[in-house]
Amino acid sequence: MNTPKNRKKSAPELTQPADKPARTDNSGTRSLLSEIEMKRLVQELEVHQVELEMQNEELRQAQEALEASRNAYAELYDFAPAGYFSFDQQGLIRSVNLTGAQLLGLEREHLQGKPMSRWIADADGRKLFSKHCAEVLRREEDDTCEIWLQKSDGIKFFARLRSIARDPVIGTHGVIRSIITDVTEQAQMKIALQNAHDELEQKITKRTRELLMTNERLVQEIAVRKDTEESLRLAFMEIKLLQDRLLAENIYLQHEAARKFNFGEIIGQSSAIAQVFDKIEQIASQNTTVLLQGETGCGKGVVARAIHARSARKDRPMVTINCTALPANLIESELFGREKGAFTGASARQMGRFELADGGTIFLDEIGEMPMELQCKLLRVIQDGEFERLGSPRTIKVDVRIIAASNRKLEEEIKKGSFREDLYYRLNVFPITIPPLRARKDDIRLLVNFFVAKFNKKIGKKIETIPKEALEALENYDWPGNVRELESVIERATIISNGPSLRILDQFNTSLKTSETSGADLKALVDLERDHILNVLQKTNWRVEGKNGAAAILDINPSTLRARMRKFGINRNAI
Repeated sequence: MNTPKNRKKSAPELTQPADKPARTDNSGTRSLLSEIEMKRLVQELEVHQVELEMQNEELRQAQEALEASRNAYAELYDFAPAGYFSFDQQGLIRSVNLTGAQLLGLEREHLQGKPMSRWIADADGRKLFSKHCAEVLRREEDDTCEIWLQKSDGIKFFARLRSIARDPVIGTHGVIRSIITDVTEQAQMKIALQNAHDELEQKITKRTRELLMTNERLVQEIAVRKDTEESLRLAFMEIKLLQDRLLAENIYLQHEAARKFNFGEIIGQSSAIAQVFDKIEQIASQNTTVLLQGETGCGKGVVARAIHARSARKDRPMVTINCTALPANLIESELFGREKGAFTGASARQMGRFELADGGTIFLDEIGEMPMELQCKLLRVIQDGEFERLGSPRTIKVDVRIIAASNRKLEEEIKKGSFREDLYYRLNVFPITIPPLRARKDDIRLLVNFFVAKFNKKIGKKIETIPKEALEALENYDWPGNVRELESVIERATIISNGPSLRILDQFNTSLKTSETSGADLKALVDLERDHILNVLQKTNWRVEGKNGAAAILDINPSTLRARMRKFGINRNAI
């Protein structure tokens, strides 16, 4: 049971007027608890009311700023220099700015909710617009198309649409937002420019045709004049013939003197090459036909020049013709000459190589490549010393010594039917077989010294020593390319060597040592160089230039390295 002392005060008691006497408990002490609580509650209400008023003021200021920003954005949107449209997935206009409405000549309220296809001028444009919207919705990336639009008054204009299906700010999906601009003037200028270009092309074509006709008339007039001059030169035919021969011989001798022999002179002391020397001495003074046989690059041309230089014909020219270097239809005219008009393009008379070599020697390199139809004519020259120029019935007599060479086994070519047997017997009167370099390895040191001296002078280097390891590596290689390959190796080594010592590619040496232990076939030197360059490029992560680039490691110029990469087909994407 609550006593008067412990009973709580009710609300009416707490809110009683201050001037009303307060109740007292049995002890006569006044209770002050209700008045303190009342003051505290009043203070809290006042503070809370102030906070609410401050929050209301902040909200009002934020609303005013938002309204100002919206108004500014609306002005920018409406008065932008391009029309802004938004379409739904069916192509209906959801919103448009003031500029866009002006492009179509209508009020905005007349456009909203209407299909955009209503203002597209043609069916092709409607298909293109539909495809454009579908593509934009599918990719969610911006895309562009150009179509003809028609205003409400019927005026057409060419429009460019740039659209996107996702708002980059709010991330809206399924809504197409487009910028439409009038590019009619640009299209018209483009058409006018194309028309002007076409007109200019027509004028150029017409003028070119006129010039060609004028040129043709001039050519005809020149031809008539040349025919007249030819009739005047007939009286000096024999004198001109001698002058032509002397001039041709002089030009050919100058050409031969200016040539750099592939192997220089014959160098060697091995027993294999000594046998060749003996045969050269035996046959040089004779007029006998000689057949040189041997692998490519073993020095058949050098031997032919040595035979000619030791013969009684040494003061007359030695004329060389490579049967593989000329097309089949030109070999006959090169060998026997031609008259003017003998075939299409024969605008002047030309002396053949047999006439140029009259009194001297003719060297027929790679005779096994000669066409069958010319082998018969060559046989006649060997037997009778006579032939006719192309287009001329007059027989020409010559005194020529023939030296032929082939890297093929002509006996096998006879069995195949590609070489005449009677011609082979005429050529094979005195055969000389030139040994490959791998059969005369005792000569490699002499050849290396000769080529180093040669390229020192040619390149301007001063290589004085050849390391023992380099010589051993060169001697242990099988040289499928023979002396010509050795010369290329020394030239390349001379180029990359910076000091007084000859430097051979490290990978070339490594490959040779590996082949000695394994007994496997050696790679060709060109493959070794390619592998070496490729290995260095991979180690440098395909960096060509710079301090740690492949060119610096290989000690060559970056442009030289790129040229060799192109030569060997080295491509990072192809590896």
